[in-house]
Amino acid sequence: MSRKTLIAAVLVSLVAISAGAQERKVEKFTKKEAALRAEAKVTEDAARAIALGVVPGATVKEGELEKEKGKLIWSFDLKVKGKKGVEEVQVDAVTGKIIGREHESDAKEAKEAKDEAKAKTKTPKPLVPKP
Repeated sequence: MSRKTLIAAVLVSLVAISAGAQERKVEKFTKKEAALRAEAKVTEDAARAIALGVVPGATVKEGELEKEKGKLIWSFDLKVKGKKGVEEVQVDAVTGKIIGREHESDAKEAKEAKDEAKAKTKTPKPLVPKP
C-alpha cells in the first residue's frame, strides 16, 4: 500500500469517526414532555451543568423536567461517590436559578420512586355526563 493511499484511508476513517461522534441520539418524548420542554427556556444540558456546579464531584443519576407547585423545574438526583443517598437539586427551567437542594436517603428516594411509578400507572376515570 502506498503512503498516499494509507494517508487517505486514515483521513476517511477520522472523518467517519468524528461524524459519528457528533451525531446526537434522537430522544422520543410524550406530548406532555414535549410541551414542557417547549416552555423551558433553560435546556436540559445547561440545567445539568448548573446542578453539577452545586455538588462538586457528583454524577447525574436521574433528571427530569416537571411542574412542581406551578413552577417549571429541572430536577436532578446527583450521586456522590462514597456518600449514601442522593442530592436532589432543582433548577428553575425559565431562569436557570437554583431553587432547591435536598439530601435524600436511599429509603426516601425508593419511596419517591414507588410513589411516582404508582401515579404514572393510575388511569383517569372517564368523564360520565350527569343524568
